[in-house]
Amino acid sequence: MQQKQESDGQLIHFQITLDEANVIFKALGQMPFADVYALIGKLNEQANRQLNHPNSQQNQTRD
Repeated sequence: MQQKQESDGQLIHFQITLDEANVIFKALGQMPFADVYALIGKLNEQANRQLNHPNSQQNQTRD
């Protein structure tokens, strides 16, 4: 039985290479779809936004 983790809404920003992102997507692809589909969609949306507009202020990670 899986436990659901509650979120406090706090955001975390990571800086990873495209290759590292692909490893994450590959690993998520091995998990049950129902558990990860929303996360995959969210990560994919953010990655596409950054790859399509790499110089956008919105896409820069705060240190």
